[in-house]
Amino acid sequence: MGRLLRKKKVVKKKSPTDDNGGTLPSSENEGEGKKALPISSEKKRQPTFQPQKKNPVVAKKKDGPIEKGIQFLREARAELKKVTWPTRQQTLGSTAVVIVLVIIISVFLGVVDMGLSGLIRLVLQ
Repeated sequence: MGRLLRKKKVVKKKSPTDDNGGTLPSSENEGEGKKALPISSEKKRQPTFQPQKKNPVVAKKKDGPIEKGIQFLREARAELKKVTWPTRQQTLGSTAVVIVLVIIISVFLGVVDMGLSGLIRLVLQ
């Protein structure tokens, strides 16, 4: 047998956290008894005052089935460019292995079938 491989220990980088479970108190949560959100899930804060737009004119692009189909084909083409295709020799070798295994298994199953059918004939006579 080969050597057993050990998993390497993953060393996490230290982040600026407090000693209470990996969160930093925010100015909103201090003293209120609420838990602070983990640092990784905090979103960038937006300004509290946002002027409201009246009657915004936004041209929305309609995503119909044709546009979705074209987008799918583009993405499929990009993925197929990333595929490592086997060489002709590898393909022929794999095909030969499959054909040989199919022949071996079919012969085995044929012999077992003939044996069992003969056994059943003997039992029924």
